[in-house]
Amino acid sequence: MSEAGNQGIPPGWYNDPAGSPQQRWWNGTAWTDQLSQPGPYAGYQPGYQPGYQPVYQQGYQPERPTISAQTPVYNPLIWIITLLPLVSIALMLAWNPDFSTLYVDPTGEYSPMMDPGAVFTPAYMLLVGSSFPIYGASVVLAYFDSERLKKDGVVRPFHWAWCFLGAAVYVIGRSVIVRKVAPGRGLLPVWVMIGVIVLSIVVSTVKMSVMMSSMVDTISTY
Repeated sequence: MSEAGNQGIPPGWYNDPAGSPQQRWWNGTAWTDQLSQPGPYAGYQPGYQPGYQPVYQQGYQPERPTISAQTPVYNPLIWIITLLPLVSIALMLAWNPDFSTLYVDPTGEYSPMMDPGAVFTPAYMLLVGSSFPIYGASVVLAYFDSERLKKDGVVRPFHWAWCFLGAAVYVIGRSVIVRKVAPGRGLLPVWVMIGVIVLSIVVSTVKMSVMMSSMVDTISTY
């Protein structure tokens, strides 16, 4: 019985390559003399026949084949997904509320109080509202990016629906799969995403510090 082409198939019961109605045990490297009546996988076709690969056991997925070194693993879609959070960072930088005070008379004496409406500037509304279109755009772009990878020869790319849990989840999962089929490539979007996250944290921290300082200065002048 020929063993050619069967390497990498996991041990298990498969249709007998000799053509008998029984199943023969494949130990992972060669066919053995152990025979059994057809088991729960006997109905899976095409089954093993001379010239065919053995049928895989249920739940087994063969390794993804590698793609050519000339096949691109990056495209504009994945870069847009990775860099979309920069929109929120830009809107945060544009948010510069002009803090003012209101005078209230809770005890018979007028006292200054920070006007809570001062923060609700147009830039703030855009900052809050932008999260929804950015989220939706990431999901749509992830779908087309996944389809693009399939066309480029990537078998079972990371499913685009994971992007519903967040763009970072999709970027990481995609990069791991691409790394498997294109050794040495595929992880750059992860590093760029980490850089964007770090930048976002730094900008947010500095922005909040400046705003708090401005609020304190405004109150202290009264």
